[in-house]
Amino acid sequence: MAVPKRKVSRARRDKRRSSVWKLETPNFSRCKNCGELKLAHRVCPNCGYYKNVVVVAKEAE
Repeated sequence: MAVPKRKVSRARRDKRRSSVWKLETPNFSRCKNCGELKLAHRVCPNCGYYKNVVVVAKEAE
């Protein structure tokens, strides 16, 4: 049977577990219609376009 020979210290255990919980930042892309930054594969919150098609009608300011 696989049994540990010695106790794993808290520092060694926590070092091993530390990299698991790091989150990546979301990747932004430019809207082809207005040029604002937006999340990829989502409707632009500024102009309402997605793939050069109006998805959300925005009122003119």
